[in-house]
Amino acid sequence: MIELYHAPRSRSSSIVQLLDDLGALDRVTIREVTITRSDGSDGPDPSNPHPDGKVPYLVHDGIGMTEVNAIMLYLTDLFPEAGLGAPMGDPLRPRFLSWMAWYGNVLEPVVHFHFMEIDSPGLKRTFRDFATAVERLESQLTKTPWLIGDRFTAADQLIAHMFHFFPQFQPKDGPIPDWVARYAARPATQRQAARDGL
Repeated sequence: MIELYHAPRSRSSSIVQLLDDLGALDRVTIREVTITRSDGSDGPDPSNPHPDGKVPYLVHDGIGMTEVNAIMLYLTDLFPEAGLGAPMGDPLRPRFLSWMAWYGNVLEPVVHFHFMEIDSPGLKRTFRDFATAVERLESQLTKTPWLIGDRFTAADQLIAHMFHFFPQFQPKDGPIPDWVARYAARPATQRQAARDGL
């Protein structure tokens, strides 16, 4: 039994979209909960088992897990036939795992620092900065249409979703806008936008 605790128009939307792309939506019970929004609206939902009151929270056979990139990796391993991950033995798995971890370890922090206009030498030494993160993406996307090569994976969905959801962070030119447009044109992306009322 798989359950997903989800709040529309949040990070958990990318998990619902991935489940759609994996062909696994009908195998998961989605439990909609409220979360505290950035504008202060809504609030934590007592029915949400996430230890921080956030989403996504995935429960599989009674064991819960947090973190969007970890959940995506888990689901692509659970449903390998969809081809959205890189299973053990795939020579591209190291690249896939690196991008999945890079999202949470680097991109999310630098996006927040960039948005809040925090400029700290210590943070730059640890995480670099938003411009450097963009350059890293551009360096890969000038060589291949998707992050691990010629095929779309959950790594693209995880990272492109952020630029799609927050278009103000997208560069005006270069390979990123085209990559995000390809992501946005995918049927699962469009279905998720409709589910979220976007």
